[in-house]
Amino acid sequence: MTPVKLIIDCDPGVDDAVALLLAFASREALDILGVTTVAGNAGLERTARNARLIRQIANRPEIPVYSGASRPLLRDPVEAGDFHGPSGIGPIPVVEPDVPLAGDDAPQFIVDTIRREPPNTVTLAVTGPATNVALALRLAPDIGPRLRQIVVMGGARSAGGNITASAEYNVYADPHAFQEMLNAGCPIAIFGLDVTYQVLTLPERIDALEAIDTPGAQAAAAIMRFSNAVEADHTRRDGAPLHDPCTIAWLLKPDLFTLRPAFVQVETHNGVAFGHTAVEFRVTPDQANALWAVGADGAGVFALINQKLAL
Repeated sequence: MTPVKLIIDCDPGVDDAVALLLAFASREALDILGVTTVAGNAGLERTARNARLIRQIANRPEIPVYSGASRPLLRDPVEAGDFHGPSGIGPIPVVEPDVPLAGDDAPQFIVDTIRREPPNTVTLAVTGPATNVALALRLAPDIGPRLRQIVVMGGARSAGGNITASAEYNVYADPHAFQEMLNAGCPIAIFGLDVTYQVLTLPERIDALEAIDTPGAQAAAAIMRFSNAVEADHTRRDGAPLHDPCTIAWLLKPDLFTLRPAFVQVETHNGVAFGHTAVEFRVTPDQANALWAVGADGAGVFALINQKLAL
């Protein structure tokens, strides 16, 4: 199988960290062209450092990391420290990474990389606010149709929101950017709370991961235990949803998920529904602008994570 050429745009973030560990461990399936970071779950300085720390744990120093947007396009910044800890990556020890940033202009890196590669060969995985992506599309609208696809974690329909009653955090943090990304002109697959709430870090799943004696598995298990404790404090749920890794899991094993064609639009006007994703399934094929994930095999996702992080 030819590896998927991949750019990962993220805001680590505990679940972003697990997504990165899964991607970095999948050498035979993913050709990671670079990682770009954005302010979101933590400020830009921390997300840029955290991505490099996870890269260091995974022993992938050859993958460049670029920092990008320090704030949303229009709205005021909103962080999620309550769920990710002061550092942004929960229990992972914070040190200065060995390898520095490759640069600080993530949108330009995205543009240059997509233009350098053959058309329809690069996939963009987006696991944070879509600010970098929107800025790249503004710089070079031609890159949208050149992309193979965008795979994004964001939004909610039937599940309701996780930062307001109807808004999911990644979209709420920069709804204007998410809407611009929807207009990119390439296939888009969206993994929102409807499906990530089906992939829970149940204690027995963490136990199985923790039994794997590799740095990646140990780091992922520690992050999941941290997330479980936070989730229990906030919602009393037995297991936290594993949001961002769903994007990478789908790229590696798409049959773990069920997706439906939909027309998706973001509420960008200030008000009670600000950041809400309106998702309509009753559309003709030419009206759909995305595939919306509706089902997941949670046990299968964890089996995949265990398999990859054991390598």
